[in-house]
Amino acid sequence: MALLIRFFAQAEQTDAFLHPDAIRLLRHSQRLIDDKLRSDPEANRIFLEMLTGKVNPEATLRRMNEAGVLGRFIPDFGRVVAMMQFNMYHHYTVDEHLIRTVGGLTDIERGGLGKELPLSTTLIKTIQNRRVLYVAAFLHDVGKGRVEDHSIVGARIARDLCPRLGLTPAETETVAWLIEHHLTMSNFAQSRDIADPKTVRDLAAIVQSPERLKLLTLLTVADIRAVGPGVWNGWKGQLIRTLYAETEPLLSGGHTQVERRQLVADAQDALRTALGNWPKEEVEAFIARHYPDYWLRTETAKQVYHANFLRRAGQQDKTLATDFTTNAFAAVTELAVFAPNHPRLLSQFAGACAANNANIMGAHITTTRDGFALDTFLLQREFDLDEDEMRRAKRIGDTIEKLLKGETWVKALLSQRRPTPLKNEAFTVEPEVLISNVLSETFTVIEVAGRDRTGLLYELTSTLSDLSLDIGSAHITTFGEKAVDVFYVTDLTGKKIDSETRQKTIRERLTTVLAGTPAPVG
Repeated sequence: MALLIRFFAQAEQTDAFLHPDAIRLLRHSQRLIDDKLRSDPEANRIFLEMLTGKVNPEATLRRMNEAGVLGRFIPDFGRVVAMMQFNMYHHYTVDEHLIRTVGGLTDIERGGLGKELPLSTTLIKTIQNRRVLYVAAFLHDVGKGRVEDHSIVGARIARDLCPRLGLTPAETETVAWLIEHHLTMSNFAQSRDIADPKTVRDLAAIVQSPERLKLLTLLTVADIRAVGPGVWNGWKGQLIRTLYAETEPLLSGGHTQVERRQLVADAQDALRTALGNWPKEEVEAFIARHYPDYWLRTETAKQVYHANFLRRAGQQDKTLATDFTTNAFAAVTELAVFAPNHPRLLSQFAGACAANNANIMGAHITTTRDGFALDTFLLQREFDLDEDEMRRAKRIGDTIEKLLKGETWVKALLSQRRPTPLKNEAFTVEPEVLISNVLSETFTVIEVAGRDRTGLLYELTSTLSDLSLDIGSAHITTFGEKAVDVFYVTDLTGKKIDSETRQKTIRERLTTVLAGTPAPVG
């Protein structure tokens, strides 16, 4: 009965379409897929070759799934077929997401995404064992729908299934490790401060080898890109590239500080090339304004945008300026703000967005050497037409300028805003506040998670300021209805928050904010 699996393998090798009569017969043959076939070494060998094929494994897996064969042959996969993910982040059922993740790896391996994914395109050519990567991609979410953490369940499933597919014990352990840690790199990149050396050391301690770092990077990229349209963006790509480049020297015996200096120098040289038509002194003046972490976190195209933005502000003799761009495909509007830095600046920006009922989906927080903030907010798009969206963005920018000039106040604006329906009110996200002094050598790290709503970032940052905390950096991420915000803070003397009593107060105040609903402000 290995012929049943071979049928799909032949379709994969020839990239052929299946006749409707053949699909009908396959569906009638599902009862023949039993434990005997599942344990057949030849059938498993053929399936593994098909899964790791270079023609079009995504299409073949989808055909097997639609015919009901895939879930019967791999029963643990069958448990997630048509499984809905009841949140606003994931666009597909679990089985479709897994199949798309495999397809994403194939796209990278073909080399057609070199411009969008330069690191991944390079790495996939250098990995020692591609089949462990494809098997991990196929199984990484297969543990969903259980009580236990799906990463742990998935790793356990892999340890049982991989030997059946013909993987060696070492390969099996690598696949299980990748599944168990498939969210680790994404979490570090989006929720930890990459410029903090402790972040890099912590990731290196988990990964432990250059090969695992390559495999985890590739799986992370393919996983995020398979979540849904617009989820992957250049910002996330830059964060992951930087995290890889910072971590790799620790695992290969290099020296992180030397590598960091080279990365910064390379980024600056790339900007010099991109701004080749600028006077040299203007380019060098822009470069001199920024700390090393700016060059590590920001892609060249965004640096060029910032340079032009600050140049226009300088030509107009402005120390306060706003600008915006729209992206209909990603359904976001980017609002850039340049202003003199001060402790409550972030909450002022967030308050201006809240006053205009703009939902913040992410934020880039940057401080220049000469005392300015250069921040970018990713706002959820409200209008279909770019013209309407740009008018809204300009209105928000004008509000920010009025706030910073002292012409109005956040509370007054919030009291006047029109109520908006909560699109995510059908979802429940348990509030969570974590406070750690071990994630950074310099800062106390506060991670908060709760149901997202317009104005949440303003309420959180205002509360932190009211608690006399100085925000060194903020990492704002939204996963559908769930907001996960991480703040690196110190007290006003620049020290960590060591007092358990004070930590308890912080936790209680932030939990109250997360659990609440927007109330009238007057």
